[in-house]
Amino acid sequence: MHLALYLSDTGLHAGGWRHPAAENPDPMRLDTWLTLVKKAEAAKFDFAFVADKLSIDDIYGGDIATTVQYRPGYARPEPMALLTALALGTERIGLGGTLSTTYGEPFHAARTLATLDHFSHGRMAWNAVTSTNDGEARNFSRMQHMGHAERYRRADEFIAAVHQLLASWQPGARVVDKASGIYVDASKVRYTRFNGEHFHIQGPLTVAAPPQGRPVQILAGVSADFKAVATRVGEVIFTVHPERERACAFYQQFKEDMVAIGRAPDACKILPGVMPIVGKTHREAQEKRARLDELVDPLAGLSFMSASMNYDLSQHDPDALFPDIFDRISGSKGRFEYVIAEARRQGKTLAEVAKRYAASASFPVMAGTAEEIADEMMAWVESRACDGFVLMPADMPASLNDFADQVVPVLQARGAFRKAYSGTTLREHLNVPLE
Repeated sequence: MHLALYLSDTGLHAGGWRHPAAENPDPMRLDTWLTLVKKAEAAKFDFAFVADKLSIDDIYGGDIATTVQYRPGYARPEPMALLTALALGTERIGLGGTLSTTYGEPFHAARTLATLDHFSHGRMAWNAVTSTNDGEARNFSRMQHMGHAERYRRADEFIAAVHQLLASWQPGARVVDKASGIYVDASKVRYTRFNGEHFHIQGPLTVAAPPQGRPVQILAGVSADFKAVATRVGEVIFTVHPERERACAFYQQFKEDMVAIGRAPDACKILPGVMPIVGKTHREAQEKRARLDELVDPLAGLSFMSASMNYDLSQHDPDALFPDIFDRISGSKGRFEYVIAEARRQGKTLAEVAKRYAASASFPVMAGTAEEIADEMMAWVESRACDGFVLMPADMPASLNDFADQVVPVLQARGAFRKAYSGTTLREHLNVPLE
């Protein structure tokens, strides 16, 4: 299986930073991040991945107060600057970062990614996101976030433009022939001349062809608009599937859709997020999970969900049945279709769902011994629910250390995960050659 680390200074669980084992180091110190990435590299993870958001969430109640009080994670470094430093402090692990296709430009993205792929000797990936809410729009001179379908059309075009720019230089273009006076072989550099609905770019790129041809393409989501783009260009898909049965159905359909358009099914790895909580005994793991859940303030969940939905939940009674609002949300739609339907089916209140959502963001939680967690992870892969996982540690660094020191050796002993890197680039780790 393939393993990636969701890189967070506090962990994903909203109660994680309050847990007694949490260290809460300064996120603006490089060693905070380098320590975590080196731990993942020692455990032979495929890559570490940095998420990003272009605003402090202010959808809930129209104010940042709830978010900054109850949810850490906003005083963090810019991902591409961070990855530059992490590339210099690591040797083999892949490194992925998030770029917004709604609030960015393809030329700038392509130049940054190509540079980082050179600096890391071919270990880069990028997660193309459409961003989620009006708070991000207001930081980029817009009053409202683009609609779901429109921003995915822009994302499709953005990615195509980046890929064409990255291909504007052929390998070996730089010859540096002193005798002839030729520095670059002009036949190996070409204009891009990309013309679409949203972008018109002459090119070529100002950076030579990156070591991997182009950095690995990550996409995250489960919605129909997402799948329409991801089927064509995704090389790693980061999904949210709380149940294995739903993951199996998604996996089968996605791979069939790839084949239908002429892509090999192994050309894209499907990696759902998972939150493992490891204990020496099953009971110890369950007790830690319960303790983490107790530490979640419902306001953290209400703020988090409002920002992800791009819908202000403060207008609803938190102690009433979760409102039927799916048609009114314009942010992340795929995951909330399931969340809302399940909440209403189970008769859950808004506050109950918010607290639970802040604990896991709907990712499956595997709480048990190292052997139990390894069993479950292997069952997911063997049943064709996924090709591996994105590890979402509950708290940091304890949950990462527990997984790396206890679960990974079990997976290695069973032949389910590598004991050593066999390649040097991220494409080699993932076995996704450039198509």
